[in-house]
Amino acid sequence: MRRRDFIKVIGGTAAAWPLAARAQQTERMRRVAVLMAYAESDPEGHLLLHTFTGALEELGWRADRNVLIEYRWGGDDIDRMRSFAKELVALRPDVILANTTPVIAAFQRETRTIPIVFVVVSDPVGDGFVSSLARPRGNITGFLHLEASVGGKWLELLKEIAPQVRRAAIMFNPKTAPSGGNYYLPAFEAAARAFAVQSIIAPVRSDTDIEAAIASLADEPGGGLVVMSDGFVRVHRQTIIAATARQKIPAVYPLRVNAVDGGLLAYGPYYPDLFRQAAPYVDKILRGAKPSELPVQVPTKFELVINRKTAEALGIDIPPMLLARADEVIE
Repeated sequence: MRRRDFIKVIGGTAAAWPLAARAQQTERMRRVAVLMAYAESDPEGHLLLHTFTGALEELGWRADRNVLIEYRWGGDDIDRMRSFAKELVALRPDVILANTTPVIAAFQRETRTIPIVFVVVSDPVGDGFVSSLARPRGNITGFLHLEASVGGKWLELLKEIAPQVRRAAIMFNPKTAPSGGNYYLPAFEAAARAFAVQSIIAPVRSDTDIEAAIASLADEPGGGLVVMSDGFVRVHRQTIIAATARQKIPAVYPLRVNAVDGGLLAYGPYYPDLFRQAAPYVDKILRGAKPSELPVQVPTKFELVINRKTAEALGIDIPPMLLARADEVIE
C-alpha cells in the first residue's frame, strides 16, 4: 500500500506561538523529496532515512520550521520506483535524494533540471548519470557506493573464510544491479582465475530463482556464493540467508545488515555514513549551490562483519587473522 509520510511545519496554537507564526510568514518553506529502494517495513531503510534527516536538522533544516520532506518506499519494484519518481517530480521539490541506481534512472527519465543527490550508486559514469566524478555536470551528483574492484575482494574474502570453495556464484538481478551486473563481474572473474575457482554467473529475478541458484551450488562439494551489491538481493536478503543456511553454502555479502540477519560475512561501506554525508550536499543545494559544482564522493569508511554463529553452523573455523581484521564479530 502506498504510504505518504510528511514532515510538516507545525505552527502550534496561535495564542502560544505568535512569534513562530510570524517567522513562518517570512521564511520560505523548502521541499525535499526522498525515494528509498527499501521496503517500507525494512528497519534498515528507516534507520538510514533517520540518519539523513537527523544530519539535515543539524544543518538548520528543521521539520517544524523550514522544510517539508516527502518520502516514498520503492522496494525492489522498478515500476513502483518509476511511478513514485514521476509523482515526486510533479511536486517540484527543491532537491531530491535518490537511493540506488534504478531510482536514479527513474528520476532521470522525469527531470534534467531538478537537483538530485544520489546515495549508494556504484557506476554513475557508466550508467550515464554524471560526466565524471570530479565534474558531474548536469543536475545529478552524490555518493559512490563501491568501486568495481570490490567484486574481486568479495571472492578473496570468501576463499579466506572458506578455503574449500572451488565453485563460486555471483548473484544479482540484471534489472537492479549496476550496469546490469557487469560493473563488478570483471573483477570477480579475474579473482576467480587467480584463485583457480570456477566462476558462475547467477542472475535472479525472484525468490524461486534464488532458491534454485543456491540449491545448484550444493549439488557438488566446494560451492560458495558472492552476493552482489544490488537493491533486489538486498530486499530479498532473508531468502538468500535462509537458503544458504539450509544448503550449507558459505556466502559473502556487501552489507553489514546481511551479517546481522544471519549471513556469514559482509564487507562494504558503512551505509549510515553515506546517508549522513548526503545531508551537507542537500544543504548546499538548498542554499544555492549547483549539483555540477559538487564532485561525486567515494566512500571512506568500510566495515568487515563476521557472524561467528553462522560460521559454526557451517562448520567453518574462522582464520584468526581474519577475525583480527573484523570490525565486528556477531556472536
